[in-house]
Amino acid sequence: MTVIHELQQVLWVETPHGDGVVLFLMDYGPHENTIWVVGNEKTREIKHYNSSQIKLCWNHTMFNKLFETDNGDQPKGPSED
Repeated sequence: MTVIHELQQVLWVETPHGDGVVLFLMDYGPHENTIWVVGNEKTREIKHYNSSQIKLCWNHTMFNKLFETDNGDQPKGPSED
């Protein structure tokens, strides 16, 4: 059974081809990885990625408490390196 889920919020991800916005997900069942359909920011191409090929982009409002270190400091985001 195939399930297609359109995201209602903007979700930025890092892909092997650069950053992009997730358009929708396709799930083919428990024996296949989820496929993420992403619109690339710079090239405007739409590509399909396996779930192991993408990472969430850093978002201070979304990950404010999630990634705190043991001493209370927050790790640096990509623009703070």
